[in-house]
Amino acid sequence: MAIARFPSIVIDCPEPAVLARFYGEMLDWPAKISEDWADVRADYGQRISFQQVADFRPPVWPDQEAPQQMHLDVTVDDLDTAEAAVLALGATKHRHQPGTTFRVFLDPAGHPFCLCAS
Repeated sequence: MAIARFPSIVIDCPEPAVLARFYGEMLDWPAKISEDWADVRADYGQRISFQQVADFRPPVWPDQEAPQQMHLDVTVDDLDTAEAAVLALGATKHRHQPGTTFRVFLDPAGHPFCLCAS
């Protein structure tokens, strides 16, 4: 039996509202925003939270000068269509692309995330 349910990932960042809006738009999940914390939540309960951190240092990937600490992989039906959509939301495509079935991007705070072909 599980000890807990509905796990949440909490991502450190300088501006929680910015990342909540970005990921909320990308995943089509509503955002709930407060001063130093924000969440996006699916109707089935899964959640991603964002907390404000003073002196935030974005990860440097694939270098390990400032480790990525975590990243999200999201599944998409079409890589080209999804790429255009996340770029329009404010993502940046990373110059280092180590695979062909996924693409690496940086969210507006610099965290790596991957669009993965379904």
